Amino acid sequence: MSTVDWTGWRRQAGESAAEGLRERKKRLMRQRLTDTATEMFLEHGFDGVRVAEIAQACGVSEKTVFNYFPTKESLILDLGETTVTALRTGLAASGRYPVDAVLRVLSDELHGMTSWIAAQDDPAQAAALIRRFRELTRSTPSLRAYHRDMTDQLIGVAAEALAQRTGMSPDDPEPQIAATALLGLWPIQFRSLGKHLESVRTPEQVHKAVTTDVRRAAKLIEAGLASFKALQEPPTPTPATHSEQEHGLPTR
Repeated sequence: MSTVDWTGWRRQAGESAAEGLRERKKRLMRQRLTDTATEMFLEHGFDGVRVAEIAQACGVSEKTVFNYFPTKESLILDLGETTVTALRTGLAASGRYPVDAVLRVLSDELHGMTSWIAAQDDPAQAAALIRRFRELTRSTPSLRAYHRDMTDQLIGVAAEALAQRTGMSPDDPEPQIAATALLGLWPIQFRSLGKHLESVRTPEQVHKAVTTDVRRAAKLIEAGLASFKALQEPPTPTPATHSEQEHGLPTR
């Protein structure tokens, strides 16, 4: 079972050439904890599992679990540094339109999820597992509240990046509303994913259908941001990257 992320089932940064033994052990333990917790929550319900039981199943102490995850909710709704960094970097770049930067992050996450489904022995069962996770997060009050808190954190990251780019304060109305609108694309993608996973589709078809829905919503946001003149600096034309070509991202 892959790591559950609030934006999709996407593993965090994997092993790199510079990763040392200690870092690798920590990454694998983190992965084991979240995978085990996810499996137990899906089987018994979020409120039906104690952190001590997750620790016992992994052969570690409860304190060790909290060393990796500050709360029970973060075991399956983890705000990964990969998402935070990608969002902050993309929005801060003056050579890229904000909507395009967010679409790239979303596309990478969607690609990771649909690739995970395609790699399973039974893609239909894998899709059903994701639907169960979606229902778990929607039906558990504490998970819904934690999800809202994470969204607020990401809005803060986005507002700070946009403010720095425009020479404004993160508390100014323009960066605040722009960040809130841009972060609204995440639930659009999550809901669209649930909708399209209900029907019999291949992972490639799901990816295409969800991408279409997200881009429809993004067009409205882009139209609104057009009045935010400080963000409309003409980008320097650059060739499409491999990631952009692979995921079918818009280029300008």
